Amino acid sequence: MNSELATPRTPVLASRLPEVGTTIFSVMSALAQKHGAVNLGQGFPDFDCDPGLVDAVTAAMRAGHNQYPPMPGVPALRQALSAKIERQYGHRYDPDTEVTITAGATQGILTAVLAFVHPGDDVIVLEPCYDSYGPAITLAGGRVVRVPLDPASFRIDFDRLAAALSPRTRAIIVNTPHNPTGTAWPADDRRRLAELLRPTDVLVLSDEVYEHMVFDGAPHASVSGDAELAARSLVISSFGKTYHVTGWKVGHVAAPAPLMAEFRKVHQFNVFTVNTPMQHGLAAWLAEPARYLELPAFYQRKRDRFRAGLAAMRFDLLPCAGSYFQCVDYSRISDLPDQAFCEWLTAEVGVAAIPLSAFYAQAPQRPLVRFCFAKTDATLDEALRRLARL
Repeated sequence: MNSELATPRTPVLASRLPEVGTTIFSVMSALAQKHGAVNLGQGFPDFDCDPGLVDAVTAAMRAGHNQYPPMPGVPALRQALSAKIERQYGHRYDPDTEVTITAGATQGILTAVLAFVHPGDDVIVLEPCYDSYGPAITLAGGRVVRVPLDPASFRIDFDRLAAALSPRTRAIIVNTPHNPTGTAWPADDRRRLAELLRPTDVLVLSDEVYEHMVFDGAPHASVSGDAELAARSLVISSFGKTYHVTGWKVGHVAAPAPLMAEFRKVHQFNVFTVNTPMQHGLAAWLAEPARYLELPAFYQRKRDRFRAGLAAMRFDLLPCAGSYFQCVDYSRISDLPDQAFCEWLTAEVGVAAIPLSAFYAQAPQRPLVRFCFAKTDATLDEALRRLARL
């Protein structure tokens, strides 16, 4: 064949994720931009981090911290994290062998799944759940086993969870405070999970990125705070959520040394390591605990301001015990399906939200949407002004 006459052709391939398209977060953010809507959809702050944190990163750059750090992360940051976790939850992770810095929490979740889930393994997720869990399991060749949370309270249904466990179950992914519903585990749920898993070899992947956003004086029920669960868990969290720098994509994972050794085998070929000067800056920033200990009160004020405004409208508010998300039932306003309602709300009212169906494999019957209140007071007030038209 004359190569000059051949028509260029891209090979037809079978997708690894045939059911996955553009995430609802990107879709709704683009729609918000198109219509000039207040974006309470995607979960990120619209305010800056403390300028001192930027200064700390700049200082690290000027000090020459611009080359590869050690694969698990800058030692000073791992040491600071180990001390912080021990101080807060009473469990000490060895900073050399049990703490790894990741390129955001989502990378930590994917790496954990790839490290431990073999083809044919079952992984339990509690629905509704963050939308990266299922694709991560699928990429590893595992089978997603969806166990619904209680539809009224969004608490764990332990009878259903027990029924879902089998000899094929490799892991369960849990999340508290919970995205999207804003629930937060009581310590009793942590204890019951430990009892349920005691006779098994099931691992726990605990997504705790909102650990510093638990309200009304309640403590965060980290699995690190239960010795039995900590022994079988990888605990994943996020500097981006804690310090209002979601675009930096820096997270961390803590786990017992045997689990962390396997995690690092994948991590080193997944990203190898993470932005050096930001790690040094964050290490300096962790030296002052008030910077994260004051976060619950900071976000509770925003929650209360937003809920007070919504309470005067025809939304029915779900409880919000943690995270920076408020879910509402809009059935007194519209009978549209939740995604159609969010699209209408964005285009006609000028406020973007996220449909809760995005967090399910099959859309639930209850008409619920999620608002993010990690915004300036001016942004929240403008959103409430627009929503008052309803």
